[in-house]
Amino acid sequence: MPTDTLTPTLPAVDTSLRFVRVLERLPGGLVSFEFAIGWPELAVELLLPTAAFDTFCQAHQVQRLDEA
Repeated sequence: MPTDTLTPTLPAVDTSLRFVRVLERLPGGLVSFEFAIGWPELAVELLLPTAAFDTFCQAHQVQRLDEA
């Protein structure tokens, strides 16, 4: 069967990898951040209170992309 040259070949994804990038810490204790699974380039933006954000990061064993 011929391969479709219009279909891009995507790199393998490791769904065990979880990434967080803090965008902003807002007044009132909210954290705006991006969360990604597998590919850090493909993320969703979320907003959580600080305590819930810390719990979220621990539960998902994230790699922080905003820290040096």
